[in-house]
Amino acid sequence: MEAFVSSTLAVAVAEIGDKTQLLALFLAARFAQKSAIISGIFVATLLNHFVSAVLGVWIAEWVAPETVKWIVGLSFIAVGLWLLLPDKDGDDGGRWLQYGAFGATLILFFLAEVGDKTQIATVLLAAKYQTMFWVVVGSTLGLMLANVPVVYLGEMLMKKIPVAAVRAAACILFCILGVLTLMGGGISFG
Repeated sequence: MEAFVSSTLAVAVAEIGDKTQLLALFLAARFAQKSAIISGIFVATLLNHFVSAVLGVWIAEWVAPETVKWIVGLSFIAVGLWLLLPDKDGDDGGRWLQYGAFGATLILFFLAEVGDKTQIATVLLAAKYQTMFWVVVGSTLGLMLANVPVVYLGEMLMKKIPVAAVRAAACILFCILGVLTLMGGGISFG
C-alpha cells in the first residue's frame, strides 16, 4: 500500500506545471471530446508507466541491493532538483492532430512522457518498492489526478495554481524520498 500512496502522491505533485499538463490544456482547447482526451491520457500513461515499472523492477532484481539503494536515493534527489526547472515549450503536436482527440492524445502523451520527470519517478518508485502493479496504478492515478481537472477546467486552474510553490513542494518531497532511501527508510532492497 505504501508503494501505491507514494506513487500517487509523488507523480500527482510532480505533474503540476509539467509539459504534459500543458499538453492536456492544449488538447482540451483543440478538441471538444473531453472523454476521448481523458481516455487517451489514461491509455498512454498506463502503457508508459508499465514499461517504466518493468524497468525499475528489473533494475532492482539485477543490480546489487546496496547499489540500487544509492542509485534510487540519489536519483530521487536529482529528480527533486530537476523539478525546480521549468519545462521548455516544444512542438505543439500539429501533425498528430489529424488522428482525432483520442489518437492525438494517446500519441502525444506517450511521447511527452518518454524521459519525463514522472516517467523517471515511476522507474525509481518501482525500483524502490519492487512492485509493478501498485506503482503503475499509483503513478497512473497521480497523473490522472493532475491532468483530468486541466482538461475540464483548464485555463482557470492554470491561473490559480502557484506553479513555483508546487515545484518547490515536489522538490522537497522527492528529496525526502531520496534521503529516506539512502538512510534505509525501512525499505528492503534485498
